[in-house]
Amino acid sequence: QLQVVESGGGLVQPGGSLRISCAPYGFTLDYYSIAWFRQAPGKERELVAIITTSGSINYADSVKGRFTISRDNTKNTVYLQMNSLKPEDTAVYYCKASRLSHAYWGQGTQVTVSS
Repeated sequence: QLQVVESGGGLVQPGGSLRISCAPYGFTLDYYSIAWFRQAPGKERELVAIITTSGSINYADSVKGRFTISRDNTKNTVYLQMNSLKPEDTAVYYCKASRLSHAYWGQGTQVTVSS
């Protein structure tokens, strides 16, 4: 069964950094656009960052300058490096792989920013 799996979440203090990963099972990411979404309690899921197969990247205004999305096709993994984390970044982070009419979501990884 095709799926993506997120990892690397955890508890971090405000101002700290964390890197989360998205890895596919059953397919390679080379031909897929990859997006990171997040959903905080009581809020709608929102787009955080996206990287296309051509390397085009976009970020939500709330994370520009602090988060970096990257892909390593040799490791078949996409990363989200999160720096200068704020309490409002606390959420479950989801990875989505998309290609044409196909889309695969992961189960999410919890990121908690708290002192």
